[in-house]
Amino acid sequence: MISGKSVLAFVLAGGEGSRLHPLTAERSKPSVPFDGRHRIVDFVLSNLVNSEIYSIYLLVQYKSQSLIEHIRRAWVLSPVIPHHFITVVPPQMQRGPEWFQGTADSVYQNLHLLDLIKPDLVVVFGADHVYRMNIRQMIQFHLDSHADASVAALPIPLDQASAFGVIRTDSIGRIRDFREKPEQAEPMPGRPGYALASMGNYVFTADVLVDVLTRAHKRGGHDFGKNLLPTMCESHRLMAYDFWTNTVPGMRDFEEPAYWRDVGTIDAYYEAHFDTLGENPKFSLSNPRWPIYASPDQTEAAQVHDAHIHSASLAAGVVVRRARIERSLIRRDVIVEEGAEILDSIIMDHTVIGPGAKVRRAIIDQNNIVPAGMRIGYDHEADRARFHVSDSGVVVVGKAQLTS
Repeated sequence: MISGKSVLAFVLAGGEGSRLHPLTAERSKPSVPFDGRHRIVDFVLSNLVNSEIYSIYLLVQYKSQSLIEHIRRAWVLSPVIPHHFITVVPPQMQRGPEWFQGTADSVYQNLHLLDLIKPDLVVVFGADHVYRMNIRQMIQFHLDSHADASVAALPIPLDQASAFGVIRTDSIGRIRDFREKPEQAEPMPGRPGYALASMGNYVFTADVLVDVLTRAHKRGGHDFGKNLLPTMCESHRLMAYDFWTNTVPGMRDFEEPAYWRDVGTIDAYYEAHFDTLGENPKFSLSNPRWPIYASPDQTEAAQVHDAHIHSASLAAGVVVRRARIERSLIRRDVIVEEGAEILDSIIMDHTVIGPGAKVRRAIIDQNNIVPAGMRIGYDHEADRARFHVSDSGVVVVGKAQLTS
């Protein structure tokens, strides 16, 4: 209960994640690993649980098996306390033979779940962003504003606006116009280089949500950003919640205020990792007052044998033998052999970097064996012939793409 209101959460975790390929070749975007021991979905689930929202339905669709397994292992809430659960919900086909046709349709197809909880409020959050957020503060804003629906929003550079839902508000924060991924966007009043963008996180009064989803379905509208929210600007009290006002305990002075990243592309995903690195990171994953939860890990501690390591993160089970690692993140059970070099890279679980191998500005997915002496990230023409290379030159080696 928040301010005497019962709250139910829908987490939209069905995205295909095509812009993150090849990391999404065998898994959905929310289940892609992040940093030392997390997956992207852990951020929204941690924010919900830390905000004392415990009734959570996770709506999945594409390549969901690894995500389902992760939830089973890492996210079991108390089975004896009523309404404390995280339940994975694939398409049920209860309202027709179709898979989810869009974000709004995924919730519409599961409106029957509201009958079990009978919530006063429904929060609908995406599963593919890296951030901390006290959702209780957004809910209190929603209640104080007497809103029918509230949209979390933050300023973004104007040249990035075509990738977001862009919002125009009046002087009290009521949304008067909502445009999904416009080719051109108007700048915010007083901030000429920025547009106000939706974060894809919403709070709805429950009966309003049921009504607008039902009406949208009859019109063939399947998406919150494209169909539902633009219409609600005229028919309902739709408010913009300023994410910059959100505070969580335990934040340090050197961290970036209101840190939030959409990690939907290889380059954005790569850069976000390095925001967590260093003595004074933009976004510290070490915050015991607002933890980002992860799978329980029984792996032994990392071992380093006469190596050169600078500004790096080593997860449990890592073994480094007389190698060089700089500004890199090494996930669980990675072996780095003698003479190897890893620079500005992300190495995922159960990978072996062979003797004398060199890896630079690369993402090496799970279960790879990089042969002795191999060079990745030093010749983009050669890399493109074997691997995926992002727009900014980050080389991505897919899961188990290199084996002995």
